[in-house]
Amino acid sequence: MKMAIQNGDIHLMDLPTRMPFRYGIATMTEAPLVFVSLDVHIQGAIFKGCSSDILPPQWFTKNPCRDFSEEREEMLDVIQHALELAINLRANSAFDLWMQLYHQQAEWGANQGLSPLLSNFGTTFIERALIEATCKAYGSSFADAVKTELLGIDLSRIHRSLTGLSPRNLLPQHPLQNILVRHTVGLTDPLSNSDINDVNKTHDGLPQSLIECIDSYGLKHFKLKSSGQLDIDQDRFQDIARILEKHTDSVYSFSIDGNEQFPSIESFRDYWNSLTSQRDLKPFFQHLLFVEQPLDRKTALSRETGISFSSWKQPPPVIIDESDSRFDCLPLALQLGYVGTSHKNCKGVFRGIASKCLLTLHQADKPEQPTIMSGEDLASPGPVSVLQDLAVNATLGIESVERNGHHYFAGLSQFSEILQQQMLSHHGDLYHTSPLGWPTLTIRKGRLNLTSVINAPLGVGFNLDTTQLL
Repeated sequence: MKMAIQNGDIHLMDLPTRMPFRYGIATMTEAPLVFVSLDVHIQGAIFKGCSSDILPPQWFTKNPCRDFSEEREEMLDVIQHALELAINLRANSAFDLWMQLYHQQAEWGANQGLSPLLSNFGTTFIERALIEATCKAYGSSFADAVKTELLGIDLSRIHRSLTGLSPRNLLPQHPLQNILVRHTVGLTDPLSNSDINDVNKTHDGLPQSLIECIDSYGLKHFKLKSSGQLDIDQDRFQDIARILEKHTDSVYSFSIDGNEQFPSIESFRDYWNSLTSQRDLKPFFQHLLFVEQPLDRKTALSRETGISFSSWKQPPPVIIDESDSRFDCLPLALQLGYVGTSHKNCKGVFRGIASKCLLTLHQADKPEQPTIMSGEDLASPGPVSVLQDLAVNATLGIESVERNGHHYFAGLSQFSEILQQQMLSHHGDLYHTSPLGWPTLTIRKGRLNLTSVINAPLGVGFNLDTTQLL
C-alpha cells in the first residue's frame, strides 16, 4: 500500500453549552469545535477522511492564569502545524505515516516548549482522518482494519514488550455491539429539579438534572467530578449517593475524576481516607470503579509517588489520564502502582490500541493485579467526534464509557438540516429526533446501540461536507 496526504483543511465553529460544565479549575460555557478534512492518495485514488474535537479550556495545560483566547490559538496552531507536516509525508501504511508525523510533531512541540499532550493533540486529528480514509479505501470497518492489519500496526514501535504480538492476539475477537453510558456529573450540575430555576433552565426538551437524566436514560454508570475539597465533596457525594440509591434501585457503579486536584499522593491519601471513612458514605464507595488522575501531572509519575503508593495498604484503583502523554508513561505508571489508563481519541488511536494490548499482556503475566482501561470523554459531540470515539472504544472492548457531549451540548441543533438528516439516515440506532426537531443521542436502559457505528469506517460512514460548517 502506498499512501500520501494530498491536501487538507481546517474548519472551526463555536458551540455554546446548554448548561455550564465545571471540571477541575475550568468551567466550560462554550467551546470551539474543530474539523479536519483530508484528501488521502491511496493506491492511485483519492479518499476523504475527517476528524473532529472540541478545544477544551484548561485541560492540556492546567494553568489557571492563562486566558482561553491564548489557549485556543495555541491549540489551533498545534493542529495547523500537524497538518502542514503531514502533507509532506509518504508511507506504506497509515500506521507508518502516523509514526513519522508523531515523532516530527513531538520534536517541534518540545522545541516550542509545549507539553507532549498538547503537541500530540494536533497529530491525533491527522491520525483519525487518515484511518477513516484508509478504511474507506478498502471498504473496511475500523475493527476489521485493526484485526486484519490493514492499517499496518506495529505494536513493538510503541512498546517493545509487545514485540512479535499484534492487536488480533490481544484485543477482543469482535467489537462491542453496545456500551454502557457513564454519565458525567459536573461540579455545578443540578442534582434535582429543585436546583433548576428560570435562569439556568435549558428549555430544550432534554433532561437536565441528575434525577431527570437517570429517569430518562435509565443510567447505571456515573462519573463524578471531585473538587479536591473534602467538605464540599463530602456533602455533594452524600446527596448524589441518596439519589443513586433511590433512582437506580441501588444498581449502579461510578468512577471519580480527580482532575489533578492533588499536589501529592500524601494529600490525596489524606483526603481519600477521610472521605471514605464517613459512615454515610461507606456503602456508597462499595460501588466505586476507579479514581482517575487525582495527582497533578508534575508529580503523578515521580519516584516519590511510587514509594508512597507502595506504603498505602488499601489504596483505591487509580488510573492516569492527563499524565498519559508519551509512549513510556503507561509502563511507568504500572510500575509505580497505578492500575491502568484512559482511552480518549484526542490522546491517540494507535496509542490507545497499544495501551490496551499492553494492559492485556500485563494482566496475563500478573493475574493477581487487575488492570483497567477506561473510556473517557472530551465532551465529544456529533457529528464526527463521538462516533469515532465510540468505534475505537467498541474495538478495544471498553464497555463503560464516559459520555457527556450530549449532556452539555444540545445534540446536533447547530448543524445544517442536510447534515442532521444524514445522521438520522446513517445512524438511526444512535440518534433520534429530539422534542425540538433536531437529532440527539439515543440512550436506552443506560446503553448506546453501536451497530451502525461499528459497521462504518471509523464510526461515521458518510462524507462530511465541510462547506456546511461555515
